[in-house]
Amino acid sequence: MLRPSLIVLAITLSLAACSKGDKTGKSADTVKGASASTAQTLKVTAEDLLIVKNSALSSGPVITGTIQPERRADLRAEVSAIVLQVLKENGETVRKGDLLVRLDDTSIRDLMNSAEEAARASAQSFDQAERQLQRLKTLRASGMTSTQQLEDAEIRRNNAQSDLVAAKARTVQARQQLQRTEVRAPFDGIVSERKVSAGDTAQIGKELVKVIDPASMRFQGLVSADKINNVKPDQMVNFRINGYDQEFIGKVKRVDPAANPTTRQVEVMVEFVGTNQPRVSGLYAEGRVEAGSTQMLTIKGTALTFDGDKAYAWRVKDGLLKKVNVVVGERDARRGDYAVRSGLVDGDKVVGNPLSTLKDGQKVELVASAGAPAVPVPAPAVATVAPASVAGK
Repeated sequence: MLRPSLIVLAITLSLAACSKGDKTGKSADTVKGASASTAQTLKVTAEDLLIVKNSALSSGPVITGTIQPERRADLRAEVSAIVLQVLKENGETVRKGDLLVRLDDTSIRDLMNSAEEAARASAQSFDQAERQLQRLKTLRASGMTSTQQLEDAEIRRNNAQSDLVAAKARTVQARQQLQRTEVRAPFDGIVSERKVSAGDTAQIGKELVKVIDPASMRFQGLVSADKINNVKPDQMVNFRINGYDQEFIGKVKRVDPAANPTTRQVEVMVEFVGTNQPRVSGLYAEGRVEAGSTQMLTIKGTALTFDGDKAYAWRVKDGLLKKVNVVVGERDARRGDYAVRSGLVDGDKVVGNPLSTLKDGQKVELVASAGAPAVPVPAPAVATVAPASVAGK
């Protein structure tokens, strides 16, 4: 049989354990509720929000194409010869008159020497025929020769003169052929493509090197034929070039008077405005001709979430997040903004880059951005509980 003192001790320990467990359970429930409340609140900074407002929305036909130099030269072989030397590589800068490719001139030089010798022989024959004609003219004046002899001498002189002219022409032609064995740069620029190497056989018309002027780049674009009536010279064009994270501005220089019979597109030549232009040709570009501009309510494309044909945005108002269906119109090719037909009004604040975890009706709290001075938070008041023994007293 247990003593009364032990029974009292056991009852006391049991009550203490129950009291501790009750307090621990209440504390866990409180922490869990606080965590759930914290997870439901969306903290955003001013940089995370965008303000929907009226802005200029450019309209006009889309233009696509490539960047090409206005000054370019495809240097080809004008004589059949072996390539002896290629002096410039791709990307190297050249000046007008610089030697680019040297061809074998052995046979052409021999032809030129032969032509020069034939020209000298023809010159001597002409001089001899001319002197003979002058002597016969003197004798004919004295009656010491016949008219027939004088005419024969004149014919020989004329034939010798014709032979001399032909020989000189062959000499000039041979000299020109010799000059064509040295391919030189026609203007200042860079070598964009080398087509041959030393030892290759260059036939007449074979492409040797390409030279372009990087300072003469232009946008060769194509516009649909049904939109070409909206394109006029001197209109501004905003476009982007593949490989460049920036926007370029150009101006329509001319419009091709004929459409492509296959694609039914019209070529439009656009020159760059200012010195900001790429130095690489052949890059793809796409933009829009500014045929007109209207003031409309616009929204950034990054603030929209598309679900099939529908679009919606997350509006922040009165500290709550609201999923709003938005009807959008045309898109500005320059900035990527969409025209807002309905769903939002001027001055609405929307999340700039919404996540998939956002919930409709979620609470929103605006906090300071990184680098901003921290707002001091007052320390919570600590309640002091008097000991039971003291309270009892």
